[in-house]
Amino acid sequence: MEDKSYRHCASFGKRIEHYLIGQMLKEGLDVYIPMVDDDAIDAVVKRPDGKYVEIQIKARSKDVGFGDAALFAAIPHEYRENYWFVFYSERLDSMWIMSSAEFLKESNQNKNGKNVGKRSIWFNGRRNGKEYCYEKFNSYKCTTFERILNEEPQ
Repeated sequence: MEDKSYRHCASFGKRIEHYLIGQMLKEGLDVYIPMVDDDAIDAVVKRPDGKYVEIQIKARSKDVGFGDAALFAAIPHEYRENYWFVFYSERLDSMWIMSSAEFLKESNQNKNGKNVGKRSIWFNGRRNGKEYCYEKFNSYKCTTFERILNEEPQ
């Protein structure tokens, strides 16, 4: 039987951060982890060209409600240079990598309610009782961290 305690659920994000950082290390990325996460930076990567980029990792558990496997909501964000988002859905076993500018372009900003001003992005839909990834986000779907290494984030 799986542990669904608060402690288990609360630590999911940190476990996935370390899992994805481990994947980055396996791919040869030069990764640094900040001691404190008070500026929405989960990792810093030194690229082969000597530039540093900041990484924010967002993850969704396989235990979220049906239809929400790749819904990332209530994210406070304003444009940042040299900044990447890594979104990961455990249930869909999928990852999307977006620059700060791409996230601002593709996400929706809440106009009212308790999360006014915060942003949301939904990478999946549901049809016939199954969840699927929206094709419009295929250009961001990744299986490696090549974008972070080789592309300039806008």
